[in-house]
This record gives sequence, C-alpha cells and structure tokens, in this order.
Amino acid sequence: MRAYRQLQPFADGSYSTSGGSAAGFDALIVAVDTDAGVTGWGEMAPLGAFYADAFAEGARAGIAVLAPHVVGADPCQPRLLVDVMDAAMRGQPYIKSALDMACRDAAARLHDQPLCEALGGRFGAAVDLYRSISPGELDAVVRRAQACVGDGYRRLQIKVGGDPAADAERLAAVRAAVGGDVVLFADANGAWTTSAARRFLLATAALDYTLEQPCSTIEECAALRPHCAHPLVLDESIVSLAALVAARRDAGADGVTIKLARVGGVTRAAALRDVAVDLGMTVTVEDTGGATIDTAAMLHLSHSTPARNRAHTVDFTDWVTVANADGLPDRAGGARAAPAAPGLGVEVRVESLGEPFFETS
Repeated sequence: MRAYRQLQPFADGSYSTSGGSAAGFDALIVAVDTDAGVTGWGEMAPLGAFYADAFAEGARAGIAVLAPHVVGADPCQPRLLVDVMDAAMRGQPYIKSALDMACRDAAARLHDQPLCEALGGRFGAAVDLYRSISPGELDAVVRRAQACVGDGYRRLQIKVGGDPAADAERLAAVRAAVGGDVVLFADANGAWTTSAARRFLLATAALDYTLEQPCSTIEECAALRPHCAHPLVLDESIVSLAALVAARRDAGADGVTIKLARVGGVTRAAALRDVAVDLGMTVTVEDTGGATIDTAAMLHLSHSTPARNRAHTVDFTDWVTVANADGLPDRAGGARAAPAAPGLGVEVRVESLGEPFFETS
C-alpha cells in the first residue's frame, strides 16, 4: 500500500459555501498492490475543515493506522474489508473512503469488469452533470450561470444560506437569465435556521427549483417540510443508512446526496444508494472533493443508479487544475459516461503524484 498527497487548486479561484471557502482540494490518494499484479487506486479530499467532520491532515494520519489491518486482506471481499476497518478505527469514515475505493477498483479489475457493472449495471448512455455557482455579486453570479449553460451544462446548483432576501434575489436573477429548461438547485449547506428558510421559501414561491439541505438537522428540515412546496433534497444530513431512512420518513425528503467520503467509501455509498432507490428517492452520488480518480468513482456509482432515480453528479476533474489520471470519456454537453475499461477505468499518472508519504507491505 502506498499513499500520496496532491494539492489541487480550483481552476476558477476560491470555491465558497455558506460555511467558508477554499482555494482547492488537499487530496489523499491511495494505491493498493495485489499479489495478482493488479493495482487499485482510491482518492478522497475534504473541502476544508469548515465543511464537514473531516480534514486532510487527519486522513493522512489515519491511513497509517488502518493500513496494517488491511494489508494481506482480500480486496474481492468488500464487506469484510469494511468490517476490518470499522474494527480497527471507530467512525472516521472519510479516512476509510480512499482505501475502500482502491480495493473496489482492484477487485473490479481482477474480475475484468467496469466498476459500474460490478455495482449492478450501466443505466443509459451518460450521467447528467451539474455546476455549482458560489455566492457573490448579483451580476457576477448571473454571468457565471450563463457561462456554464453556454458550456453545455443544463443543471446548476446555486449556493444560498446567507441573507434569505439576497439569496432569493440571486436565484430569481439566475432563473430569468438561463430560462425555464435549466434545472436549478438552491443549496444552503444546512446554514439556515428554520425561520430564515421560511423567509426564503416565501420569497421564492413562484420559482421552479429544488431546495437542498436548508437547515442543519433532519429534525429542522422536517419542521420546515410543511412550508416547502418545492422538491427537497438532503445532503449534509446523510451520514448513514439510518439517517437516509429518517430523511425519507421524518423530513419527507424527495432525494438525497450521498458523498463517498462522508459515508466511508464506495461500498457503503452503494448500499445507501440501493436503499434510496427502493424508497423511490432521487439520488446524487458525489464526494467532498478530488480530481480524476474520484470523478471516475462518482461516475461509476452514478451510472449504476437507475436513470429514473438518478439526479446528477459532478465532474470535479474539470473543477481543478490538476489531472491525476487519463481515460475519462469526454464530456458531451452537460453529461459524461463512466469509463468502459475494468475497475475505475482510468490510468493513474503516477509521476504526477510525487513520492508517497507512506508505504507498507
């Protein structure tokens, strides 16, 4: 096993949410070499410590703790590997994510299967993508939205969660600028109180959009639901299978966003995805950050989600100035397919990673 650190600056400058901003991703990349001569790769990157219960330094320290427990295990037994990691380290799913991804990549390569087929199938020709629009001056936000639409994207995530009136004004301006056939999500990243979220809902009652994670907890979102006529998607609250079920049962969520690093990797994300599909929810599978390797994993999980339940995913590899692998299919308008080669289907640019900061065998 080898672990690398890679800094990945954002191509468009700092990326902001209601909780803070970051200049790029600080990624952990893991390679797992098997005795069959196959190497699996995994990647994770937290969006700064302000965003979630995860931070880059913790991931690098944690991989050294987990590695001795996993070396010698069979990558073709993913549930067993999850159990081994959970026994070795309580919680900390983000530390386990890249390692789980690398093992799933190796297992699919050993079986000569693209990961999406190993996870259940390839639904449709490609996966819709969205682009995220950070808060800012009204004119700048509108120009950014128009540029994304001009580049072929038909789904936009507008960051909100600040002053409800200003957020409502920006959302209305974007809707007017891009037209009615572009899908809009208003994503507060859980920043509002129920009072602020109700003010936003009143101000945007006439607009067509999906509301994403307006308040921090499932309980708060459940209290808001009777006042929300728009589709409701929960993201930051979805940390486990129990949370997903509560989001549907208690908050009446129409959809969920499942982030690989938040739930512990591909194996657990796929389990949550399958339950969400059975519950009739729309599903977005993505991650907290990364580049080409991580984008490939998100595409495979998304492409193996039935099209009627699939919302979209995100092409992080185009967000950053660093590509760490080759082999992703080209983006066609606002969509992209999962690679057709075995495993993640990408060839890692090992030379771009520098020297590993950790090795064991």
